[in-house]
Amino acid sequence: MPAPVAILHGWSDTSKSFQNLRDFLRGNGYEAAQIWLGDYVSKDDDVRVEDVAKRMDSVVGELLADRTLRQPFDLIVHSTGGLVAREWVMRCQAEGRACPVKRLVMLAPANFGSSLAALGKSMIGRVSKGWNNWLETGKQMLSELELASRYQWDLARRDLFDAGGAAAGGPYGAAKIWPFIIVGTSGYPSGLRQIVNEFGADGTVRCCAANLNAVGMTVDFTSNAKTPDVAPWHWRAGELTFPFVILPDRNHSSIHEPATASGAAPVISEQLGRLILAALRCATLQQYTALAQQWEILNEATYRLSQDPQELARAFPREPPDPRSFHQYLQVVAFVRDDQGEPVDDYFLEFFAPEKTDNEEAVYFQRQVLEDTHVNDQFASRRCLFIDRTDLMLNYYQLPSIRNVAKQLAVSLSAAPPGKNVRYFDSTREGAKGELIVHTENEATRAGLKGRLYRNRTHLMEIIIPRQPVANLFKLER
Repeated sequence: MPAPVAILHGWSDTSKSFQNLRDFLRGNGYEAAQIWLGDYVSKDDDVRVEDVAKRMDSVVGELLADRTLRQPFDLIVHSTGGLVAREWVMRCQAEGRACPVKRLVMLAPANFGSSLAALGKSMIGRVSKGWNNWLETGKQMLSELELASRYQWDLARRDLFDAGGAAAGGPYGAAKIWPFIIVGTSGYPSGLRQIVNEFGADGTVRCCAANLNAVGMTVDFTSNAKTPDVAPWHWRAGELTFPFVILPDRNHSSIHEPATASGAAPVISEQLGRLILAALRCATLQQYTALAQQWEILNEATYRLSQDPQELARAFPREPPDPRSFHQYLQVVAFVRDDQGEPVDDYFLEFFAPEKTDNEEAVYFQRQVLEDTHVNDQFASRRCLFIDRTDLMLNYYQLPSIRNVAKQLAVSLSAAPPGKNVRYFDSTREGAKGELIVHTENEATRAGLKGRLYRNRTHLMEIIIPRQPVANLFKLER
């Protein structure tokens, strides 16, 4: 008999939206008594993700204690439900208890935020989403959902990374929980919701923000502004890569409707149901590893739709989408602090080709490759940069001005001084900055450093800059 399945919704939603998914599971061998639909409050301003996870822990514990629910069970989550589930998993681990979940199937999870969260906190969001809830939209939860939030960063440092490089100790692994991530890259098809569509996203969550396979590093400019120390964060899941797939025909709402046709060719429209069932039926670590490889092949097939007009027309015979929908994107979440541990709010990041002295390539990158920069509402020291990696590889590196030089991308960081007595990087001059090569076309620089920007992923980058007092700040006289 298949394991019991619990389904968890996202922000501003309810379990009613998942009755079709429940019926799909019933039609594929799951009994009604095996399927649980969770409900939680998400639009009240006093509720945080941690509150929902704490209450979830109590409810699950009670059901397991009286054997109404048996373990292990599988958990399907949508959108914000991904953060709730991860927080609950970490609550179990922090208290030294084995989490009763084996397979964690994440449908369009907002693992690293949503570009709509800031809009939800605005007056527009309060009127459109909070009109029937006393204009409350769940302000605290939306702050945790906002791009580059401290909450997402801290959660990733608990369940995904150990910056110190210690032994694997996270909740995911061979004999632990197996995550599966499924997301679409089709925007909303009609109505006012089309306004929020962006390429590389499902209308609400970016593909790279959904992917739980992230990258973390600390870049320390304290010793040298030109060649900083770069320390990768330790991946707690060891050698495990979580299966992650991007479906070309699904948006944030249709990603949990596997029995509903999407408008694409049947071979594509029917993928969602097959992938959900494959995740729930995954029984061995060998199968899990094989799924990760198979899903990556599907990702490359999705990407090819951006490069082959004929293949795109076959996939979407009625109305082919814009090919840019299938570009490969990435996020860089930067957190800048000084070497005394204080956050630096006023700084500027500029991308450039390290062997060039003109500005053609820098202007192109800022206008065409860098799709969006979001400064977090609560913490200006934290910013999310959304980058079109396909445009970087196929267009930026082919610019006439850099075609015959090493294909590298560098970034410089300059920070406004906090006052007249302190400067950053160099105490003797204003405008001092640090520089770092962040990507190379062939994934390796001449110094042997691997390229650091990977397709379809979020990169968490802690940047430490030296805080320098000016000379006359302190003197000793006879």
